[in-house]
Amino acid sequence: MFVTAEGTILHADLDAFYASVEQRDDPRLRGRPVIVGAGVVLAASYEARARGVRTAMGGRQARRLCPEAIVVPPRFEAYLEASRAAFEVFADTTPVVEGLSIDEAFLDVGGLHRIRGAPSTIAATLRQQMRERVGLPISVGVARTKYLAKVASAYGKPDGLFVVPVDRELTFLHRLPVERLWGVGATTTSVLHAARIRTVGQLAAMDEREVVLLLGPGAGRHLHALARGHDGRQVQVGRRRGSVGAQHALPRSGLSPAEVDTVLLGLVDRVTRRLRAADRSATTVTLRLRFGDYTRVTRSHTLPAPTAHTLTVLGTARTLLARMAPEVGRRGLTLVGVAAENLVNAPEQLALPLEATSGGALDDVVDAVRRRFGSGAVQRAVQVGRSDGWAAPVLPD
Repeated sequence: MFVTAEGTILHADLDAFYASVEQRDDPRLRGRPVIVGAGVVLAASYEARARGVRTAMGGRQARRLCPEAIVVPPRFEAYLEASRAAFEVFADTTPVVEGLSIDEAFLDVGGLHRIRGAPSTIAATLRQQMRERVGLPISVGVARTKYLAKVASAYGKPDGLFVVPVDRELTFLHRLPVERLWGVGATTTSVLHAARIRTVGQLAAMDEREVVLLLGPGAGRHLHALARGHDGRQVQVGRRRGSVGAQHALPRSGLSPAEVDTVLLGLVDRVTRRLRAADRSATTVTLRLRFGDYTRVTRSHTLPAPTAHTLTVLGTARTLLARMAPEVGRRGLTLVGVAAENLVNAPEQLALPLEATSGGALDDVVDAVRRRFGSGAVQRAVQVGRSDGWAAPVLPD
């Protein structure tokens, strides 16, 4: 019987995903610092990260740190296509895949050793397949638990493979800084550092009751267990997301209400298209705004019935945005986001009264055209020509 000192869980994480897609698709960007997003950094290549640029950083600060960076607008459809291709590679590696986001997943390769070899061999093949079939770099961690696999993939970045042997996992784990624990953010790190706890090993050596007193029962027990290498979570196959969202950073100089509405329309169009592709419907529409002072606000509305109908979701999002118009006028707007939440599997359509006979059918036709001829084959009139400096007017509702 085959015995291995390797764990059977892989954490696969595409490196600097948005930026890597841009470098893949434009050879002129390869090896150069790339920033995706102007107002706010949505992604940065490793060449830009070496200069201190980080995701969610303001665009001005990023350009001060790396003035030679090439700033490109996001192309979300290209990222979705790359994600689909990447997940096909995951599915061809093992049927036990749990997607975490658009660019990362857990894979359980237990039981594949007879046909695929050791987990590290499977991970190496996965990385090669990702390069050959998708054209993107990926880092993979191999370990006994999901948490350790995730830490290992971070150790392997960029474009690497890191294995945590089962018989040495506590040695590896306990020397890590405590902020590497899954779920430890800036606030928890400050609390732990104030208590002179700086490594995972120091936290593991404490009594659980002490950690609970310090962090509370939920976080205390969870983090104490992780510090001791206890993580019984299994890779969950077929887990479906509870929400679908999209966001767009706006220039600090601001946009007119008509331009913001065009951005909102594009976001809703993308979100509802993804809902219909997955045969899902949303019960709640959520609008997320970030103002000029970088504070954020979220507003939601629950619909009378689930829907994936573009104009229904758009009407709701417009209403939520209109309610925030006075605040936007005073404080400025630097980001707009739309999310469809509380998803259900039944693809029911809720149409507005004047659109009851044609709205859903129009969505179906547009989706079919885009599937056959590409996402740019059909556009809303207000979006035509915008990249060239002109656009059709936005008509009142």
